[in-house]
Amino acid sequence: MVYTHKHPALLIMGGLLLLIGLLAGSGALDGLINFLHAKKYVNEMVWMGYIFGILAIMVGAWHLWGSHEEGDLDYYLSAVAGAIFILLVAMSIRWYVAPFVAVISKSMGPVMGDKHLHKVLGLNYVVLGILAGILIVNTVGIPAWAKNGVRLSRLGLKTGVILLGTLYSFAELKQLGQLSVVMIGIFVLGSVGLVLLFGRIRNLPNSMTGVLSAGMGVCGVSATVASAPVVKAKAVEIAYTIGTILLWGVGCMFLFPVVGQMLDLGHIQFGAWAGTGILNSAQVAGAALAYQPDGIETLKVAEIFNITRVLFLPIIVLWLAVWFVKHEEGAESVNVGKVVIQKFPVFVLGFILLFALSSTGIFAPAQHYKGKYFDSNIKESKLLNDKQIEVLKANADKVKKADRKAALESLIANRKIMTRDDDAVIRGLNNSKVMGKQAAKVLKTAHKAVRHTAKKIKKFRQWITLLFAFGLTGLGMQITFSAIRQAGGQPLVIGGIVGTLKAVLSLIVILIFVHETI
Repeated sequence: MVYTHKHPALLIMGGLLLLIGLLAGSGALDGLINFLHAKKYVNEMVWMGYIFGILAIMVGAWHLWGSHEEGDLDYYLSAVAGAIFILLVAMSIRWYVAPFVAVISKSMGPVMGDKHLHKVLGLNYVVLGILAGILIVNTVGIPAWAKNGVRLSRLGLKTGVILLGTLYSFAELKQLGQLSVVMIGIFVLGSVGLVLLFGRIRNLPNSMTGVLSAGMGVCGVSATVASAPVVKAKAVEIAYTIGTILLWGVGCMFLFPVVGQMLDLGHIQFGAWAGTGILNSAQVAGAALAYQPDGIETLKVAEIFNITRVLFLPIIVLWLAVWFVKHEEGAESVNVGKVVIQKFPVFVLGFILLFALSSTGIFAPAQHYKGKYFDSNIKESKLLNDKQIEVLKANADKVKKADRKAALESLIANRKIMTRDDDAVIRGLNNSKVMGKQAAKVLKTAHKAVRHTAKKIKKFRQWITLLFAFGLTGLGMQITFSAIRQAGGQPLVIGGIVGTLKAVLSLIVILIFVHETI
């Protein structure tokens, strides 16, 4: 079979990408970019426009005018058209559509504390990319010349998951109390086990049960993507899991703060509950900030619990690899070593390897948190100037809490934040906004001066976001409404039951055992 289609589409898309790179690099798009507040994407527009534009033009010329015969060259180069198609859609949304949605959302004003609608609903470029893919496949459909390349989206997701391992380290466990590790362990493993049990009771396909268990048990979309190849989940099953996570997460983001206020939970109690009971990281942060909009104490605890869940991801994926082989192939017993060697996907081993290397400090200092680390040894040019110090002094009497007063006095005396603890207090003071807008800007400047992101982690993070944007947009292009209707409502029911049990039981445990000190 000859896969390559003699079609000008790839040539045209290459021209469009090259044009974007030229216009962005020359400043011709500055008006649009300023309106969209998208300056951070200009560099991406330029280098991606040039590199992928030229590549698409070269391969597109071969597609249109070359001679094609069956073979490896035909198979692999035919996939370029579909890959560029996904890339053009994904990057158009990342660079222009998502920023436009944010502009419209901000014009409507905040809807939850200081959060705007697009933040509350999670309408970022990844979610919009999935929706765009779904819209394309269910309206105009995927063109014949792009179908072979659309399958490449899975490769983007796998590579993104591998690089995700660089953002975490075992050193983060030092920030956790024993209770947080035990709680997350019990509820992650318990949730996964319950979904696997209910899936068998309700006769769900093993692939659907496996991917749903990871999504509901660990960390939402990331766990879904990481476990999908292990259990050979279909696009519709991934979509159903993501849909369940988003529906559950958005509901919890609104409900948790209300329940927390009714029960008068402390910051540590609510942070522990949100970090355990809510699946998606952004939704965890949203609930924590909705509960305590004038500080970050709740957010800090919530994110500590949230990151602990992520640390369980390799364990869960290994569990599912063994479980799927056992149940799908009907074997009574499984040689775990053989499964790990022969069946365990290379990309997950890559995630585990980078996760382990990250702990050694090879990508960032070993004490980093998602690639960011505290370092007060900064250049003199980074110290606060006299004008900034005067702004802080003029508003210092507005600060009442003793720890905030002490951190502020140290900042004023040294012109920089001196310790990691002071940095956390200053961030809380900044979020409280009690000192006014001018002082808040100074506090934010002081925080940014001592909080660094490792250069390697910056690059990894950039590639991770691009790969997930590419992969999930392509995934959306494989999801049809007819396939979703065929899936039925069982995943949503099972996910709802397990999610509710996790939220209620974790709240009971927190009320009994968690106090304002862990």
